[in-house]
Amino acid sequence: MLKEKIIFAGFGGQGVISAGKLLCIASMREGKEVSHIPSYGAEMRGGTANCAVVVSDESIPSAIVHKPTICIVLNEPSLDKFEPFIEEGGVLIYNSSIINRKPIREDIKVYAVPCNELSEKNGSIRAANMAALGALLKIKPELASLDSMKDALVEGISERNHKHNPTNIKVMEEAYNFVG
Repeated sequence: MLKEKIIFAGFGGQGVISAGKLLCIASMREGKEVSHIPSYGAEMRGGTANCAVVVSDESIPSAIVHKPTICIVLNEPSLDKFEPFIEEGGVLIYNSSIINRKPIREDIKVYAVPCNELSEKNGSIRAANMAALGALLKIKPELASLDSMKDALVEGISERNHKHNPTNIKVMEEAYNFVG
């Protein structure tokens, strides 16, 4: 039975809310039950942002995530905040491009992914969230396929930003291959 409780966290403007939304769309396209609860800091850009996502094969009685099974953190304050709460045996994906310390937990699976570097290498300074998604889909393929995620980009991102989809896809694929 699939039931993953996921936290995406980072600075405002890093696209963690969008990443959670896209995962929900991709998972829904494959017939899974999903929930998405965004949380913003007081600032529009540069403050903190996170979202809680639940993906399950069954109905989701509560969308609140206290102990995530998966945590994706794009900045160091988010690592500090959420690492202690990850369920034992869970997964932590962190942005090794800008997080200067290694996670301290030894009872979880840790993946260092240079999200910013993979993004910049493919021509964007703003697609670190796409790198995180690509890595996540490789590590947990039962959440959604890469093809469903590509389709979710068309559905979940405003039409004016569709011009970025080729880059977003390249960054996702690069991170997908990076962890594999």
